[in-house]
Amino acid sequence: MAQISIIKYSDIREAHRFDAEFFKPEYLEIEKKLKPINTDYLINLSLKITDFGAYSQNSFINYIKKSDYFFIRNKDVKDFFLSDEDRIYIEKNVYEKLTLKIEENDLLLQRTGTIGKTAIALKKDLPSSANQNLAQVKLDKTKINPYYVLTYLNSYFGNKYFEKLATGNVQPWLNLSQIEKLKIPLFDTSFQLQIEKIVKSAYQKQTQSKQLYKEVEELLLKELDLLDYKPKHTLTFQATKKEIDKAKRIDAEYFQPKYKETIERIESYEGGFDIIQNQFKQNKILSKKDKEFYNYIEISDINISNGEITPSKIEINKIPANGKRELFKNDLLISKVRPYRGAISFIDFEKENLLGSGAFTVLQEKTAYKKEVLMIFLKTAFIKELLLRYNCGTSYPVIKDEDILDLKTPLIKLEIQNKIAEKIKESHKLRRESKMLLEEAKRKMEEEIEKEATKTTGGELRE
Repeated sequence: MAQISIIKYSDIREAHRFDAEFFKPEYLEIEKKLKPINTDYLINLSLKITDFGAYSQNSFINYIKKSDYFFIRNKDVKDFFLSDEDRIYIEKNVYEKLTLKIEENDLLLQRTGTIGKTAIALKKDLPSSANQNLAQVKLDKTKINPYYVLTYLNSYFGNKYFEKLATGNVQPWLNLSQIEKLKIPLFDTSFQLQIEKIVKSAYQKQTQSKQLYKEVEELLLKELDLLDYKPKHTLTFQATKKEIDKAKRIDAEYFQPKYKETIERIESYEGGFDIIQNQFKQNKILSKKDKEFYNYIEISDINISNGEITPSKIEINKIPANGKRELFKNDLLISKVRPYRGAISFIDFEKENLLGSGAFTVLQEKTAYKKEVLMIFLKTAFIKELLLRYNCGTSYPVIKDEDILDLKTPLIKLEIQNKIAEKIKESHKLRRESKMLLEEAKRKMEEEIEKEATKTTGGELRE
Protein backbone atom coordinates (compact mmCIF):
# COMPACT_ATOMS: atom_id res chain seq x y z
CA MET A 1 0.00 0.00 0.00
CA ALA A 2 1.36 3.40 -1.01
CA GLN A 3 2.09 5.91 1.75
CA ILE A 4 1.65 9.64 1.15
CA SER A 5 2.94 12.45 3.36
CA ILE A 6 2.09 16.10 2.79
CA ILE A 7 4.73 18.37 4.26
CA LYS A 8 5.53 22.06 4.30
CA TYR A 9 8.50 23.66 2.59
CA SER A 10 9.51 25.09 5.98
CA ASP A 11 9.77 21.51 7.36
CA ILE A 12 12.18 20.59 4.59
CA ARG A 13 14.32 23.66 5.26
CA GLU A 14 14.36 22.98 9.01
CA ALA A 15 15.32 19.33 8.57
CA HIS A 16 17.84 19.99 5.77
CA ARG A 17 16.44 16.83 4.20
CA PHE A 18 14.26 16.31 1.14
CA ASP A 19 14.34 12.50 0.76
CA ALA A 20 10.85 10.99 0.97
CA GLU A 21 11.90 8.32 3.48
CA PHE A 22 12.66 11.00 6.08
CA PHE A 23 9.04 12.14 5.97
CA LYS A 24 7.30 8.76 6.16
CA PRO A 25 3.89 8.96 7.92
CA GLU A 26 5.08 6.91 10.90
CA TYR A 27 7.95 9.36 11.48
CA LEU A 28 5.64 12.33 11.18
CA GLU A 29 3.31 10.71 13.72
CA ILE A 30 6.16 10.50 16.23
CA GLU A 31 7.02 14.14 15.66
CA LYS A 32 3.36 15.00 16.21
CA LYS A 33 3.33 13.17 19.55
CA LEU A 34 6.58 14.73 20.75
CA LYS A 35 5.74 18.26 19.60
CA PRO A 36 3.45 19.23 22.54
CA ILE A 37 5.78 17.60 25.10
CA ASN A 38 8.66 19.45 26.74
CA THR A 39 11.79 18.08 25.00
CA ASP A 40 15.41 19.02 24.51
CA TYR A 41 18.13 17.92 22.13
CA LEU A 42 20.46 15.20 23.36
CA ILE A 43 23.48 17.48 22.89
CA ASN A 44 22.03 19.98 25.38
CA LEU A 45 21.67 17.24 28.00
CA SER A 46 25.19 15.88 27.51
CA LEU A 47 28.68 16.78 28.61
CA LYS A 48 30.08 15.13 25.51
CA ILE A 49 29.00 13.15 22.44
CA THR A 50 31.96 11.66 20.64
CA ASP A 51 33.39 8.56 18.97
CA PHE A 52 36.59 6.61 18.46
CA GLY A 53 38.16 9.37 16.42
CA ALA A 54 40.58 9.02 13.53
CA TYR A 55 40.73 5.65 11.79
CA SER A 56 44.52 5.94 12.01
CA GLN A 57 44.26 4.87 15.64
CA ASN A 58 43.49 1.37 14.40
CA SER A 59 47.10 1.00 13.29
CA PHE A 60 48.44 0.32 16.78
CA ILE A 61 45.55 -1.79 18.14
CA ASN A 62 46.40 -5.44 18.69
CA TYR A 63 43.75 -7.65 20.25
CA ILE A 64 44.80 -10.17 22.87
CA LYS A 65 43.04 -13.09 24.58
CA LYS A 66 42.86 -11.63 28.05
CA SER A 67 43.68 -8.45 29.94
CA ASP A 68 42.00 -5.91 32.22
CA TYR A 69 41.15 -3.64 29.27
CA PHE A 70 38.13 -4.30 27.05
CA PHE A 71 37.58 -3.13 23.49
CA ILE A 72 33.88 -2.74 22.73
CA ARG A 73 32.40 -3.39 19.28
CA ASN A 74 28.95 -3.04 17.72
CA LYS A 75 28.12 -6.67 18.44
CA ASP A 76 28.80 -6.15 22.16
CA VAL A 77 25.86 -3.75 22.48
CA LYS A 78 22.85 -5.85 23.51
CA ASP A 79 19.50 -4.91 25.02
CA PHE A 80 20.32 -2.12 27.50
CA PHE A 81 23.63 -3.69 28.63
CA LEU A 82 26.99 -4.66 27.16
CA SER A 83 27.51 -8.34 26.48
CA ASP A 84 30.08 -10.40 28.40
CA GLU A 85 30.42 -13.01 25.65
CA ASP A 86 33.15 -13.13 22.99
CA ARG A 87 34.88 -10.10 24.43
CA ILE A 88 38.14 -8.86 22.98
CA TYR A 89 40.91 -7.20 24.96
CA ILE A 90 43.76 -4.76 24.46
CA GLU A 91 46.95 -4.13 26.38
CA LYS A 92 47.25 -1.29 28.88
CA ASN A 93 49.66 0.75 26.74
CA VAL A 94 47.25 0.53 23.78
CA TYR A 95 44.33 1.63 25.95
CA GLU A 96 46.33 4.62 27.19
CA LYS A 97 47.06 5.74 23.60
CA LEU A 98 43.41 5.70 22.53
CA THR A 99 41.49 8.96 22.81
CA LEU A 100 38.17 7.32 23.68
CA LYS A 101 37.86 6.21 27.32
CA ILE A 102 34.55 4.74 28.47
CA GLU A 103 33.33 5.70 31.94
CA GLU A 104 30.54 4.39 34.16
CA ASN A 105 27.03 5.41 33.02
CA ASP A 106 28.20 6.40 29.53
CA LEU A 107 25.74 5.39 26.83
CA LEU A 108 27.09 3.56 23.77
CA LEU A 109 25.01 3.85 20.59
CA GLN A 110 25.30 1.69 17.49
CA ARG A 111 25.86 3.88 14.44
CA THR A 112 25.61 1.08 11.87
CA GLY A 113 23.99 -2.35 11.69
CA THR A 114 21.12 -2.28 14.18
CA ILE A 115 20.99 1.49 14.12
CA GLY A 116 20.54 3.16 17.50
CA LYS A 117 20.62 0.13 19.78
CA THR A 118 21.97 1.52 23.04
CA ALA A 119 23.70 0.09 26.12
CA ILE A 120 24.95 1.62 29.34
CA ALA A 121 28.52 1.10 30.56
CA LEU A 122 28.73 -0.38 34.05
CA LYS A 123 31.66 -1.04 36.38
CA LYS A 124 32.01 -4.56 35.01
CA ASP A 125 32.74 -3.10 31.57
CA LEU A 126 35.64 -0.89 32.64
CA PRO A 127 38.30 0.10 31.80
CA SER A 128 37.43 0.04 28.10
CA SER A 129 37.48 1.84 24.78
CA ALA A 130 35.24 1.34 21.73
CA ASN A 131 35.51 1.25 17.96
CA GLN A 132 34.39 3.82 15.38
CA ASN A 133 30.99 2.17 14.83
CA LEU A 134 29.84 3.32 18.27
CA ALA A 135 29.10 6.75 19.66
CA GLN A 136 29.80 7.64 23.28
CA VAL A 137 27.19 9.80 25.02
CA LYS A 138 28.29 11.23 28.35
CA LEU A 139 25.14 12.70 29.89
CA ASP A 140 25.05 15.58 32.36
CA LYS A 141 23.54 13.79 35.37
CA THR A 142 22.54 17.11 36.92
CA LYS A 143 20.13 17.53 34.00
CA ILE A 144 18.89 14.02 33.24
CA ASN A 145 19.05 10.39 34.41
CA PRO A 146 21.22 8.09 32.18
CA TYR A 147 18.95 5.06 32.77
CA TYR A 148 15.95 7.13 31.73
CA VAL A 149 17.62 8.21 28.46
CA LEU A 150 18.83 4.63 27.92
CA THR A 151 15.23 3.39 28.13
CA TYR A 152 13.89 6.11 25.86
CA LEU A 153 16.51 5.38 23.18
CA ASN A 154 15.64 1.65 23.29
CA SER A 155 11.90 2.31 23.20
CA TYR A 156 9.70 2.41 20.11
CA PHE A 157 10.02 6.18 19.90
CA GLY A 158 13.81 6.14 20.21
CA ASN A 159 14.18 3.33 17.68
CA LYS A 160 11.97 5.09 15.15
CA TYR A 161 13.78 8.37 15.64
CA PHE A 162 17.12 6.67 14.94
CA GLU A 163 15.60 4.95 11.92
CA LYS A 164 14.34 8.27 10.61
CA LEU A 165 17.68 10.04 11.00
CA ALA A 166 19.57 7.20 9.30
CA THR A 167 17.35 7.04 6.19
CA GLY A 168 18.65 8.30 2.87
CA ASN A 169 21.97 6.43 3.03
CA VAL A 170 22.92 3.41 0.92
CA GLN A 171 24.26 1.84 4.08
CA PRO A 172 22.47 3.24 7.15
CA TRP A 173 24.86 5.25 9.31
CA LEU A 174 24.38 7.77 12.10
CA ASN A 175 26.62 10.82 12.16
CA LEU A 176 27.40 12.45 15.48
CA SER A 177 25.51 15.55 14.32
CA GLN A 178 22.40 13.42 13.80
CA ILE A 179 22.73 11.86 17.25
CA GLU A 180 23.09 15.30 18.81
CA LYS A 181 19.71 16.31 17.33
CA LEU A 182 17.77 13.49 18.98
CA LYS A 183 14.81 14.92 20.88
CA ILE A 184 14.52 13.64 24.46
CA PRO A 185 11.21 14.10 26.35
CA LEU A 186 11.74 15.73 29.74
CA PHE A 187 9.53 14.08 32.35
CA ASP A 188 9.80 14.72 36.09
CA THR A 189 12.59 13.34 38.26
CA SER A 190 10.34 10.87 40.10
CA PHE A 191 9.37 9.20 36.80
CA GLN A 192 13.02 9.06 35.73
CA LEU A 193 13.96 7.39 39.03
CA GLN A 194 11.12 4.91 38.60
CA ILE A 195 12.53 3.90 35.21
CA GLU A 196 16.05 3.64 36.68
CA LYS A 197 14.79 1.33 39.45
CA ILE A 198 13.15 -1.04 36.95
CA VAL A 199 16.23 -1.21 34.69
CA LYS A 200 18.59 -1.81 37.64
CA SER A 201 16.30 -4.57 38.91
CA ALA A 202 16.44 -6.18 35.47
CA TYR A 203 20.24 -6.05 35.53
CA GLN A 204 20.32 -7.59 39.00
CA LYS A 205 18.23 -10.53 37.77
CA GLN A 206 20.52 -10.93 34.76
CA THR A 207 23.52 -11.05 37.10
CA GLN A 208 21.85 -13.62 39.37
CA SER A 209 20.97 -15.73 36.32
CA LYS A 210 24.60 -15.76 35.12
CA GLN A 211 25.83 -16.52 38.64
CA LEU A 212 23.65 -19.63 38.75
CA TYR A 213 25.22 -20.82 35.49
CA LYS A 214 28.65 -20.34 37.03
CA GLU A 215 27.64 -22.22 40.19
CA VAL A 216 26.28 -25.10 38.12
CA GLU A 217 29.49 -25.44 36.11
CA GLU A 218 31.57 -25.42 39.31
CA LEU A 219 29.26 -28.05 40.84
CA LEU A 220 29.70 -30.32 37.82
CA LEU A 221 33.47 -29.83 37.58
CA LYS A 222 33.86 -30.48 41.30
CA GLU A 223 31.84 -33.69 40.96
CA LEU A 224 34.14 -34.79 38.12
CA ASP A 225 37.27 -33.69 40.00
CA LEU A 226 38.06 -31.35 37.11
CA LEU A 227 37.62 -27.98 38.82
CA ASP A 228 41.23 -26.94 38.29
CA TYR A 229 41.89 -29.09 35.24
CA LYS A 230 43.57 -27.31 32.33
CA PRO A 231 44.67 -29.48 29.39
CA LYS A 232 48.25 -28.72 28.34
CA HIS A 233 49.17 -28.36 24.68
CA THR A 234 52.16 -30.57 23.79
CA LEU A 235 54.61 -29.47 21.10
CA THR A 236 56.00 -32.89 20.21
CA PHE A 237 54.27 -36.28 20.36
CA GLN A 238 53.83 -39.45 18.34
CA ALA A 239 51.05 -41.78 17.22
CA THR A 240 51.16 -45.41 16.14
CA LYS A 241 49.97 -46.67 12.74
CA LYS A 242 47.25 -48.60 14.56
CA GLU A 243 45.93 -45.37 16.12
CA ILE A 244 46.04 -43.61 12.74
CA ASP A 245 44.18 -46.45 10.99
CA LYS A 246 41.52 -46.54 13.72
CA ALA A 247 40.95 -42.79 13.64
CA LYS A 248 41.16 -42.56 9.84
CA ARG A 249 42.93 -39.26 10.36
CA ILE A 250 46.47 -38.20 9.51
CA ASP A 251 46.43 -34.61 10.80
CA ALA A 252 48.78 -34.18 13.77
CA GLU A 253 46.34 -32.05 15.82
CA TYR A 254 43.94 -34.99 16.18
CA PHE A 255 46.53 -36.94 18.15
CA GLN A 256 47.37 -34.17 20.63
CA PRO A 257 47.96 -35.95 24.00
CA LYS A 258 45.70 -33.44 25.81
CA TYR A 259 42.65 -34.86 24.02
CA LYS A 260 43.43 -38.41 25.11
CA GLU A 261 44.04 -37.15 28.67
CA THR A 262 40.63 -35.42 28.74
CA ILE A 263 38.86 -38.58 27.54
CA GLU A 264 40.68 -40.67 30.15
CA ARG A 265 39.52 -38.29 32.88
CA ILE A 266 35.91 -38.70 31.71
CA GLU A 267 36.32 -42.48 31.72
CA SER A 268 37.72 -42.41 35.26
CA TYR A 269 34.57 -40.84 36.78
CA GLU A 270 33.34 -43.04 39.64
CA GLY A 271 29.76 -43.05 38.30
CA GLY A 272 30.86 -44.46 34.96
CA PHE A 273 30.44 -43.08 31.46
CA ASP A 274 28.62 -43.71 28.21
CA ILE A 275 28.44 -42.22 24.73
CA ILE A 276 25.88 -39.49 24.14
CA GLN A 277 23.79 -41.36 21.55
CA ASN A 278 23.00 -44.07 24.11
CA GLN A 279 21.59 -41.48 26.50
CA PHE A 280 19.89 -39.10 24.05
CA LYS A 281 17.84 -39.42 20.90
CA GLN A 282 18.76 -37.36 17.87
CA ASN A 283 16.01 -35.23 16.35
CA LYS A 284 16.25 -35.87 12.60
CA ILE A 285 12.77 -34.62 11.69
CA LEU A 286 12.82 -32.49 8.55
CA SER A 287 10.30 -29.69 8.26
CA LYS A 288 7.67 -29.95 5.55
CA LYS A 289 7.98 -26.19 5.09
CA ASP A 290 4.26 -25.83 4.39
CA LYS A 291 3.59 -22.80 6.63
CA GLU A 292 3.54 -19.13 5.66
CA PHE A 293 6.16 -18.26 8.25
CA TYR A 294 8.52 -19.95 10.71
CA ASN A 295 10.25 -19.03 13.94
CA TYR A 296 13.77 -19.72 12.76
CA ILE A 297 16.76 -20.45 15.00
CA GLU A 298 20.31 -20.24 13.75
CA ILE A 299 23.61 -20.34 15.63
CA SER A 300 23.79 -16.58 16.19
CA ASP A 301 20.38 -16.73 17.92
CA ILE A 302 21.91 -18.48 20.94
CA ASN A 303 23.35 -16.20 23.62
CA ILE A 304 26.39 -18.15 24.76
CA SER A 305 26.64 -16.37 28.12
CA ASN A 306 23.12 -17.05 29.44
CA GLY A 307 21.69 -19.68 27.08
CA GLU A 308 18.85 -17.49 25.80
CA ILE A 309 17.48 -18.52 22.40
CA THR A 310 15.83 -15.77 20.35
CA PRO A 311 14.11 -17.05 17.18
CA SER A 312 13.49 -14.76 14.22
CA LYS A 313 10.09 -14.76 12.54
CA ILE A 314 10.77 -15.38 8.87
CA GLU A 315 8.63 -15.90 5.78
CA ILE A 316 8.79 -19.26 4.03
CA ASN A 317 10.45 -17.84 0.90
CA LYS A 318 13.24 -16.23 2.97
CA ILE A 319 14.33 -19.33 4.89
CA PRO A 320 18.06 -20.09 4.32
CA ALA A 321 18.86 -23.26 2.37
CA ASN A 322 20.22 -24.85 5.56
CA GLY A 323 17.01 -24.18 7.52
CA LYS A 324 15.42 -27.59 7.61
CA ARG A 325 15.11 -29.11 11.10
CA GLU A 326 11.68 -29.12 12.81
CA LEU A 327 12.20 -28.20 16.47
CA PHE A 328 10.26 -28.74 19.68
CA LYS A 329 10.26 -27.51 23.26
CA ASN A 330 13.07 -29.14 25.33
CA ASP A 331 15.22 -29.91 22.26
CA LEU A 332 18.92 -29.43 23.03
CA LEU A 333 20.69 -27.50 20.25
CA ILE A 334 24.43 -28.03 19.81
CA SER A 335 26.33 -25.96 17.25
CA LYS A 336 28.58 -27.92 14.91
CA VAL A 337 30.18 -24.71 13.62
CA ARG A 338 32.95 -23.15 15.73
CA PRO A 339 32.18 -25.50 18.65
CA TYR A 340 34.73 -23.68 20.83
CA ARG A 341 32.19 -20.84 21.23
CA GLY A 342 29.75 -23.05 23.14
CA ALA A 343 26.57 -22.09 21.26
CA ILE A 344 24.60 -24.75 23.12
CA SER A 345 21.21 -24.44 24.77
CA PHE A 346 17.76 -26.01 24.98
CA ILE A 347 14.38 -24.63 23.93
CA ASP A 348 12.56 -23.70 27.13
CA PHE A 349 9.55 -22.04 25.52
CA GLU A 350 6.50 -22.86 23.41
CA LYS A 351 6.39 -21.30 19.96
CA GLU A 352 4.63 -22.35 16.79
CA ASN A 353 6.43 -23.39 13.60
CA LEU A 354 9.90 -23.73 15.12
CA LEU A 355 12.60 -24.37 12.55
CA GLY A 356 16.32 -24.84 13.10
CA SER A 357 19.51 -24.59 11.09
CA GLY A 358 21.11 -27.81 9.89
CA ALA A 359 24.28 -26.56 11.59
CA PHE A 360 22.87 -27.88 14.88
CA THR A 361 22.96 -31.39 16.25
CA VAL A 362 19.56 -31.63 17.95
CA LEU A 363 19.09 -34.01 20.89
CA GLN A 364 16.10 -35.10 22.96
CA GLU A 365 16.03 -36.84 26.35
CA LYS A 366 15.37 -40.60 26.29
CA THR A 367 16.84 -41.75 29.63
CA ALA A 368 17.17 -40.27 33.12
CA TYR A 369 20.12 -38.20 31.87
CA LYS A 370 19.00 -34.58 31.96
CA LYS A 371 19.51 -32.19 29.04
CA GLU A 372 20.59 -29.42 31.45
CA VAL A 373 23.51 -31.57 32.64
CA LEU A 374 24.68 -32.47 29.15
CA MET A 375 24.42 -28.82 28.13
CA ILE A 376 26.68 -27.66 30.97
CA PHE A 377 29.10 -30.55 30.35
CA LEU A 378 29.44 -29.62 26.66
CA LYS A 379 29.94 -25.94 27.55
CA THR A 380 32.92 -26.61 29.84
CA ALA A 381 36.22 -25.27 28.51
CA PHE A 382 37.93 -28.65 28.21
CA ILE A 383 35.05 -30.23 26.25
CA LYS A 384 34.81 -27.25 23.88
CA GLU A 385 38.52 -27.73 23.29
CA LEU A 386 38.10 -31.48 22.86
CA LEU A 387 35.48 -30.93 20.15
CA LEU A 388 38.11 -29.08 18.11
CA ARG A 389 39.84 -32.42 17.75
CA TYR A 390 37.15 -33.47 15.30
CA ASN A 391 37.43 -30.36 13.15
CA CYS A 392 37.17 -31.41 9.51
CA GLY A 393 40.51 -29.88 8.58
CA THR A 394 39.41 -26.42 7.47
CA SER A 395 40.38 -23.03 8.90
CA TYR A 396 36.71 -22.63 9.87
CA PRO A 397 36.11 -25.29 12.56
CA VAL A 398 33.18 -27.59 11.73
CA ILE A 399 32.38 -30.98 13.26
CA LYS A 400 29.82 -33.68 12.39
CA ASP A 401 26.78 -35.12 14.16
CA GLU A 402 28.75 -38.31 14.79
CA ASP A 403 31.47 -36.42 16.64
CA ILE A 404 28.88 -35.33 19.21
CA LEU A 405 26.85 -38.54 19.28
CA ASP A 406 29.95 -40.69 19.86
CA LEU A 407 31.42 -38.38 22.50
CA LYS A 408 31.89 -39.94 25.93
CA THR A 409 29.96 -38.32 28.75
CA PRO A 410 30.08 -39.08 32.51
CA LEU A 411 27.00 -40.67 34.08
CA ILE A 412 26.52 -38.05 36.76
CA LYS A 413 24.74 -39.14 39.94
CA LEU A 414 21.01 -38.41 39.80
CA GLU A 415 21.19 -36.29 42.96
CA ILE A 416 23.75 -33.98 41.34
CA GLN A 417 21.78 -33.94 38.08
CA ASN A 418 18.66 -32.78 39.91
CA LYS A 419 20.56 -29.94 41.60
CA ILE A 420 21.96 -28.82 38.25
CA ALA A 421 18.58 -28.96 36.51
CA GLU A 422 16.89 -26.94 39.26
CA LYS A 423 19.54 -24.23 39.19
CA ILE A 424 19.35 -23.99 35.40
CA LYS A 425 15.55 -23.67 35.54
CA GLU A 426 15.88 -20.90 38.14
CA SER A 427 18.52 -19.20 36.00
CA HIS A 428 16.24 -19.22 32.96
CA LYS A 429 13.36 -17.94 35.08
CA LEU A 430 15.45 -14.98 36.28
CA ARG A 431 16.54 -14.29 32.72
CA ARG A 432 12.91 -14.18 31.54
CA GLU A 433 11.95 -11.91 34.45
CA SER A 434 14.82 -9.56 33.56
CA LYS A 435 13.62 -9.37 29.98
CA MET A 436 10.07 -8.65 31.14
CA LEU A 437 11.29 -5.82 33.37
CA LEU A 438 13.13 -4.19 30.48
CA GLU A 439 9.98 -4.46 28.37
CA GLU A 440 8.03 -2.93 31.26
CA ALA A 441 10.45 0.01 31.41
CA LYS A 442 10.04 0.65 27.67
CA ARG A 443 6.26 0.27 27.91
CA LYS A 444 6.03 2.79 30.77
CA MET A 445 8.12 5.25 28.76
CA GLU A 446 5.92 4.84 25.68
CA GLU A 447 2.70 5.12 27.70
CA GLU A 448 3.95 8.29 29.42
CA ILE A 449 4.69 9.89 26.05
CA GLU A 450 1.25 8.95 24.72
CA LYS A 451 -0.43 10.23 27.90
CA GLU A 452 1.44 13.52 28.02
CA ALA A 453 0.95 14.14 24.31
CA THR A 454 -2.80 13.61 24.57
CA LYS A 455 -3.13 15.57 27.83
CA THR A 456 -1.25 18.57 26.48
CA THR A 457 -3.48 18.77 23.40
CA GLY A 458 -6.70 18.41 25.36
CA GLY A 459 -7.61 14.88 24.41
CA GLU A 460 -6.45 14.58 20.83
CA LEU A 461 -3.31 15.32 18.87
CA ARG A 462 -3.41 18.34 16.58
CA GLU A 463 -1.07 19.50 13.84
